[in-house]
Amino acid sequence: MIKSMTGFGAARASNDALAVTVEIRTLNSKSLDASFRLPRQYSDKELELRTLLTQTLERGKINLSLELQQVGEVKPKVSVNQPIVKAYYQQLKEVAETLGADQGDLLRLALQLPEAYLTETGSDETTAGEWTFIRGVIEEALRSCAEFRAKEGQELAVNLAGYITRITKNLKEIEAHDPERVLKIRERITGHLQEVLTNEHFDRNRLEQEMIYYIEKLDISEEKVRLRLHLDHFMEVLHGEEAPGKKLNFIAQEIGREINTIGSKANDAIIQRYVIDMKEELEKIKEQSLNIL
Repeated sequence: MIKSMTGFGAARASNDALAVTVEIRTLNSKSLDASFRLPRQYSDKELELRTLLTQTLERGKINLSLELQQVGEVKPKVSVNQPIVKAYYQQLKEVAETLGADQGDLLRLALQLPEAYLTETGSDETTAGEWTFIRGVIEEALRSCAEFRAKEGQELAVNLAGYITRITKNLKEIEAHDPERVLKIRERITGHLQEVLTNEHFDRNRLEQEMIYYIEKLDISEEKVRLRLHLDHFMEVLHGEEAPGKKLNFIAQEIGREINTIGSKANDAIIQRYVIDMKEELEKIKEQSLNIL
């Protein structure tokens, strides 16, 4: 089953302390290109999250957004260091009295001095418990995104199979028309040959070499066989391999090479119309195969 690299997943959950919201958006990319929007206290988790993305989504341009909201009674994580502030205030007051200065802003000044505040840090056990809960929400969002990608991949597979079917149909038309093309070429060559044979100065060896070259240049038998094999191979990989995006793109390049060669060698207006139709379908394949994981 193929998967699209375009996806979206979201998950929300809350407990007694936190409400967690996670959103994941993905686009196509040749490798894993991850960006994160995390609360500052969890910025050190990027490496862990990158590993998790690689295991779950493999590759693509991935944006992960994590939002946290405190619930219930919230205790401030910053508090005034009262002993230090009192000491600052007393010293500032003494200086102001000595100088006869205004004492109205002494408290504001004391609160701006070093170590006037205490930052409360949660215990390692509390932090670890919070992260375990948050990671669970992230994993749920990843599962949602993976399911989205799988669904998109099914639609891509149907589209790609349709393009291959239309190319195959055009190839059958070319195969049906080719004997008529060959007959016309043979008649044209025979006519020219009769003209040459009436000329007593012609070089028979050179004529044979040029005729062989001309026939080989116009023959598309091998190209038709190889094109059919590439089309069959594309369908086998499409339905039989995991993460076949890069491989399908390589096969599409080989399909294009055979289509172009048929167009350049056929020298036939009817076949050219079929070739143009095949090229149009192939461009759709190339465009959509870039979005396959």
